Amino acid sequence: MRAAAAALLPLLSRGFQLSPTSPLARVARSSSQLSMTIIDKPYGECESPITSKAMTAGSVGLGGVHYCNGDIYWLEGRPQEAGRNVLCKYAPESADKSERNGVDVSPKESNVRTRVHEYGGGAIVFGKNEDEIYYSEFATQRLCHLLKDGTSRPITEEGDTYRFADGVVSDDGEVIYAIREDHTNPEPKNVVNEVVSINVKDGSMKVLATGNDFYSNPRVNGNQLAYITWNHPNMPWDATELRVLTLDSTSNKSSEHELIAGSDGDTSIIQPLFHPETGDLFYISDESGYYNIYRKGSDESILPMKEYDFGGASPGWQFGQQAYTFLNDGRLAAQYSKNGKSVLVVANVSDSSKVASDVVEFGSKDGLPMMFGGVHPGEGDDLYFLGGSPSTASSIYKWNLQSKGEASILACSSELSFDDDLISVPKLVEFPTTLGTAFGYYYAPKNGKYTCTTESAPPLLVKAHGGPTSCTGTSFNAGKQYWTSRGFAILDVDYGGSTGYGRDYRRRLRKSWGVVDIDDVCAGAEYLVKEGFADGDRLCIDGGSAGGYTTLGALAFRDVFKAGTSLYGIGDLTALAGDTHKFESRYLDGLVGQYPEEEDLYKERSPIESVDTLSCPILLLQGVEDKVVPPNQAEM
Repeated sequence: MRAAAAALLPLLSRGFQLSPTSPLARVARSSSQLSMTIIDKPYGECESPITSKAMTAGSVGLGGVHYCNGDIYWLEGRPQEAGRNVLCKYAPESADKSERNGVDVSPKESNVRTRVHEYGGGAIVFGKNEDEIYYSEFATQRLCHLLKDGTSRPITEEGDTYRFADGVVSDDGEVIYAIREDHTNPEPKNVVNEVVSINVKDGSMKVLATGNDFYSNPRVNGNQLAYITWNHPNMPWDATELRVLTLDSTSNKSSEHELIAGSDGDTSIIQPLFHPETGDLFYISDESGYYNIYRKGSDESILPMKEYDFGGASPGWQFGQQAYTFLNDGRLAAQYSKNGKSVLVVANVSDSSKVASDVVEFGSKDGLPMMFGGVHPGEGDDLYFLGGSPSTASSIYKWNLQSKGEASILACSSELSFDDDLISVPKLVEFPTTLGTAFGYYYAPKNGKYTCTTESAPPLLVKAHGGPTSCTGTSFNAGKQYWTSRGFAILDVDYGGSTGYGRDYRRRLRKSWGVVDIDDVCAGAEYLVKEGFADGDRLCIDGGSAGGYTTLGALAFRDVFKAGTSLYGIGDLTALAGDTHKFESRYLDGLVGQYPEEEDLYKERSPIESVDTLSCPILLLQGVEDKVVPPNQAEM
């Protein structure tokens, strides 16, 4: 642990000159730094150009990168347009291009978004040709065909009964295979999820797989269709099955389709994909203790990096996630995270009887950004993906596998640009906690114009991510740099239960939400105080959704933090158990216990039941249209 603390010292010395009593002062400043004219101010009182107004100006969300017939497409979420999602195409030569070098492809009145599972994803369906693009329209949830003249034609029936996601187009372009969520009876327990085929001409539908609570990832190869399925109370990261049906099958019951993986009822199988040349079926499984890539018919993962997760940052939360792909020459390309940085793995998997060969890794030394994912092959050896770094907002990159060199940014999610002496670069840290070791990213105070000689350590903001089965990221986040540039330190905690550290770590929250996560955010703060990297009298915490629950719990049940902010957080677990959507309606069974059988435990871990122990300022923020965490959680 001391080694981890020592690694933080270079970060903490930049931009702030510290009191001689601080352990950080052991790091010598260069003569050029000492010659700078800097202002001596207490931590937290520095002025910064990273303002709340600057944080929201011109920023958009980017996702869904796709290459089709020489064009690069992406999905753009625009806060300035009431959160409307727009399908865009890279067109740097167009007179109508945006500041992101793109033009709108979806109709101007459309909102490209599906509400399946409420979290959506997989709202766009690409065929082989540019006239085979389909999308879910948010207002009606109908599946629409995008026409060449910029308009669209609904292909599914009118009404808001059905929702669609995660579709693929048949080889002949006549059928879409997709997930359908039926809200004929909108009570969560009565919502029906199935795999269906949809005729693109007349919208007629046929149910291909039914009988289970959830479905995802329909993927087709000739006459075969593979899909993932699971039942309550499991979530997709708990236990799923990979099954395959033949398209001429007379049965649509999942129980009668071939079971490929997940027979033990305790393994998470995700992201199946057929090899375009060999037809072999690949998938990701956590049977080894980590999300590794497997080939149907083999019990051994195909890549040698067996103690790393290949599932992506937050597998299972949204449709359309794919942590690996196949290149134009048939090689596998996959991404995983190592020591806080993304690594691209390329390997030959053409021999169906063997594990991968000619395995090569690429990273930041080869010109790739610090974090990236969703790799999509273009022409030749060109790759396109979404990525970023602590100083670069989420962006769409192009990188060539042969020539390498610095990846070029095609579109950036933010117009913000700040000097390096304002940007705090996070460091992955490990710290002791009740179940062993936990992880987080430490951001030191950073502002080259200021120093602090009167205080030995900065105030600390601890951040708890949502999910809770998710993880934090390290791409540029103006909300974090807002604080660090003013003299605050930040610890962004990947508490027990987070993804990216293997199955055992992810399962630490089983029956222990409201215990393990709170232990870890408190332990992280106390560790930094002990090591001299944070002021124990100025510790605060914030988090959104599940992170808001951890925030409220830490303030209600512990005496570590002096203030906190809960963004659409959960205060009453009993209310959440009976008032949420189908996808998460049994999530708490695994995180807390069965309800109402274990109602006492729900009340024991509900911050609303311990308001008398709250003795510090709390800010509660809530969205009135939130379907995941209802507004009543903030109104109690």
